Amino acid sequence: MVKHIVLYKLKDKANADQLIVWFKSMIGKIDVLKSLTAGKNVIESDRSYDVALVCEFDSIEDLNIYAEHPVHLPVKAYVKTVVTESHSVDFEYSEEI
Repeated sequence: MVKHIVLYKLKDKANADQLIVWFKSMIGKIDVLKSLTAGKNVIESDRSYDVALVCEFDSIEDLNIYAEHPVHLPVKAYVKTVVTESHSVDFEYSEEI
């Protein structure tokens, strides 16, 4: 499995709810997207970001398909209009301990 995590700083925190709506609009519309969770930051600190996105995929190949999927492209375009900064991490994992 691959987990894709992105943290976003917004130009205006008032856009957080709408950004989350955009993210959730992809649920059930991209076959390779196994899960998606998004939410607003609830504890302010110097290192806080405003919104987090967490997605899961079966493979890196599926993550690459998602990145260019026609349902995802307008979401990426919207993100560019409201975000000042973002950081991501993508990592492979298994459920085994």
